[in-house]
Amino acid sequence: MKKLFKNKWFIALLVILVLTAFAVLSLVPGSPVKKLLQPVQLVTSPAQSIVKSAGDTLSDFWSAITDGIAIREENKALKEQIADLRYHLTQNEEAALRYEELKDALHIKDMFSNYDIYGASILSRESDEWFSTIRLNVGSSDGIVLEEGNSYPVLDVQMNLVGRVIETSDTESRVLPLFHEGFAVAGKVNAVNGATFMVVGDAELKRQKLCLAKDIDRDVVLEPGMQIVTSGDGGLFPEGIPIGVIETVDYSNPLEVTATIRPYSQIGKLEDVFIMIPYVEEEPEASQNAAPAGN
Repeated sequence: MKKLFKNKWFIALLVILVLTAFAVLSLVPGSPVKKLLQPVQLVTSPAQSIVKSAGDTLSDFWSAITDGIAIREENKALKEQIADLRYHLTQNEEAALRYEELKDALHIKDMFSNYDIYGASILSRESDEWFSTIRLNVGSSDGIVLEEGNSYPVLDVQMNLVGRVIETSDTESRVLPLFHEGFAVAGKVNAVNGATFMVVGDAELKRQKLCLAKDIDRDVVLEPGMQIVTSGDGGLFPEGIPIGVIETVDYSNPLEVTATIRPYSQIGKLEDVFIMIPYVEEEPEASQNAAPAGN
């Protein structure tokens, strides 16, 4: 028996059994054990309160962390939704703007009723200092059939001259813009019996987004601000397409009067253009109902 009391495991088991017995007896109403444990409870009660308070604080702290993470994730999702909505709103606004521009461009057809008007979008601008050529998303499969030695005017939404079609494939067309040094069109002052001359691209002026007016009669008086349109001479371009306004006039050489023209069309900002193709009426087919020859 003495050996048992010296065994620490036995002592620990005995203490647990005694404490369990006290705990059970303390639950019995009127038990003297409960009265005996009251002083112990008075001593341990503050410690229990401290432990409980610490547990509650820790729980609240953990809840705050998890709630903060949830709020951040929710805010992130909301910001993404707002950005997505703004993107779609911007897309819709741009689509509505382009629709209005295309709708307004119908006056081109009213002005030039003897031309077929084809709308096209710009695919790219091949840059060579300034614009070398412009690629469009329409070609011969869309009705843009370019015959040898021919050319078609290209206009912007406001009916201003952009350039001319110089080449087509099945699905694309290439446009030579009026800044290019290879471009030329007959122009005139937009007035009754307005003076006529040639409007051409110039290698130096295109950096300033200007064109050159040449072959001007030395008796003609030109002034800055005069409006220039196509004259219709040559037959490739109809009369009356707006080109731009005169910016400067050079009379220093009476034998070679020149002027600079600032085009109306802002080619670098264009998204949609219109190709003008002369309308050709189909010839009526020969009658297939000819009377049979007599015997």
